[in-house]
Amino acid sequence: MTTKTLGLEQNLYNYLLSVSLREPEILTQLRQETAQYPIGRMQIAPEQGQFLALLVQLLGAKKTLEIGVFTGYSSLVVALALPRDGKVVACDISEEFTTIARRYWQQAGVADKIQLHIAPALQTLDRLLATKEAETFDFAFIDADKSNYDDYYERSLQLVRPGGLIVIDNVLWSGRVADSQVQDNRTKRIRAFNQKLHQDQRVSLSLVAIADGLTLALKK
Repeated sequence: MTTKTLGLEQNLYNYLLSVSLREPEILTQLRQETAQYPIGRMQIAPEQGQFLALLVQLLGAKKTLEIGVFTGYSSLVVALALPRDGKVVACDISEEFTTIARRYWQQAGVADKIQLHIAPALQTLDRLLATKEAETFDFAFIDADKSNYDDYYERSLQLVRPGGLIVIDNVLWSGRVADSQVQDNRTKRIRAFNQKLHQDQRVSLSLVAIADGLTLALKK
């Protein structure tokens, strides 16, 4: 996990931000508050958030799914990019961190766009499928526990419409996926997940080396 794009020397990274980042003050404040927590590195990078917002706008998305909220930066980015009648269905299990998220959603004036479900994400996703919401989402962002990435992806693939986009974070896993000496369970699961998507003909695919690696899977 990383809060900046991997492999960029600091001066070049600073330059990248200086000529591209257009981060609203509310997002800067949230990012700075999150950085003070011991697990603040779980926060997505600002250039990554801006990329997500651009993808949402390019899709013309109105209904989006988020699996893994943390302190709410990515959901806030997406909600700000959505039209007035847009909606984010957000899944997380932490009351502590989503309380921070709710505070910033409220301050930004987008709380009414975000429907937060505090429960294991697979339960929420299965409930959405059971209530006939399959193929009604335009966009999904997966950034939660890596052991369930495959299950989250399969559910998202059912929930997203044809032509909809699934975006998966941390697929480069701080470079550990490319190191054969690293054989812990989470790394092996991400490797297997990446290999699966490489062969998955149900989607058009691109792995983008931004932040900790983002896979873009466009449902056919």
